[in-house]
Amino acid sequence: MAVRIRLTKTGKRNDPKFRIVATEKRSKRDGKYIDKIGFYNPIAQPHELVVDVEKLKSWIQKGAQLSDKTASLVRHLLKA
Repeated sequence: MAVRIRLTKTGKRNDPKFRIVATEKRSKRDGKYIDKIGFYNPIAQPHELVVDVEKLKSWIQKGAQLSDKTASLVRHLLKA
């Protein structure tokens, strides 16, 4: 089972919000997920990003890979 940490879209039209989740690599973008790790709101000023770092580290140790956008967000979070 290949696990990937990526964004799933929630919210309404013109008001996107995203969950950061651990999911099966082949599942749909908004399909079932294994674990919720955090959320991201790109509309809020400043952007709202909340991540449970312990869960994130746990999934990475188990072999989960980050998607490109999620990796960028996590780097930004850890730099601050």
